[in-house]
Amino acid sequence: MAEEVRREWFDKDYYALLGVPKNATPAEIKKAYRKLAQQHHPDTNAGDRDAEERFKEVSAAYDVLGDAETRTSYDRVREMGAAGRGGFSGPGGGYPGTAGQGFPGGFRVDAGGFEDLLGGMFGGRGTGSRAPRRGADLEADIRLSFDDAMAGVTVPVSLSGPARCSTCNGSGAAPGTQPITCSACGGRGQIAVDQGLFSMAQTCPTCRGAGRVITSPCPACKGTGAERRTRTLQVKIPAGVRDGARIKLAGKGEPGGPGAPAGDLYVRVRVAPHSVFGRRDDDLTLDLPLSFPEVALGAKVQVPTLEAPVTLKIPAGTSSGKTFRVKGKGAPRRGGAGDLLVTVNVDVPGKLSKREKELVEQLRDAATSSPREPLGVA
Repeated sequence: MAEEVRREWFDKDYYALLGVPKNATPAEIKKAYRKLAQQHHPDTNAGDRDAEERFKEVSAAYDVLGDAETRTSYDRVREMGAAGRGGFSGPGGGYPGTAGQGFPGGFRVDAGGFEDLLGGMFGGRGTGSRAPRRGADLEADIRLSFDDAMAGVTVPVSLSGPARCSTCNGSGAAPGTQPITCSACGGRGQIAVDQGLFSMAQTCPTCRGAGRVITSPCPACKGTGAERRTRTLQVKIPAGVRDGARIKLAGKGEPGGPGAPAGDLYVRVRVAPHSVFGRRDDDLTLDLPLSFPEVALGAKVQVPTLEAPVTLKIPAGTSSGKTFRVKGKGAPRRGGAGDLLVTVNVDVPGKLSKREKELVEQLRDAATSSPREPLGVA
């Protein structure tokens, strides 16, 4: 029975992408995939396009190797591809185990001919057919205040350019009509070219890969399914979003050709700094000024948070620069919130009243030791 294969199987080593040997068990493949998917997931690598691309590659690899039947077909094609690139020294060169007989099934290729043969099989030579292209991805920037970023908001984003045709709703067909299923490929968008041992998938020349045929094109978009206009989308921003985060709206980019999916919209978030709080991952930071008596004698002081102020106990003898952690008062995140990191700083007044000066002098005169003693000086 002929196997249907994909051209990228000849070029991509999915085992290497997942970091597993070719004899890896299904459990080992699944474990490797989960580890890499978690490491490169867009949700944990906001704004990192390399990580996003790596995540797509890892997912594609697991789609093939994670299915036993597809993996078997992939392994067979990879072996044939290796033979075609390095196992044929000229006419008469054979597939391993069939020396002098070419491929099982009766056809043979000479040196370098395997790649040319693939090009013809996949419609890359002479057919002129092209599958409908997926719509382009779009990017947009939005700016938020710190408070809105912490609370989460829904904001409008306006886009000007190609959009789904409002007359035919993107189908490309005139109102009152519908595209029909392509009779040549049965709606698959591809036809199989039988090569004996296996068959090669080729873009259907009748529907150009769409899987359907438009008999009455839409008069507004001429059958393209798209028009130029301004559209406004309501984008939901999750609470606790970070500066520079990219939010993906699947299918909200430019429309594809009839029968092809739209691209995605990536919204990059810019968060303005706050006058009081800073941010470190999911934790918020705060510099808290304290007087000398408060750090020397200890005190209970009010500390601002994103919600209501909380009371923080300052132990006697606290050093300037010490950081206290207030649990659960940081930036919102899935399943809870980070912490608030409060760093205390002793506030030294620039000018003292007469009474304050007298008291500080008394404190100085009453001191029994010097903080410079460890340095060997008074």
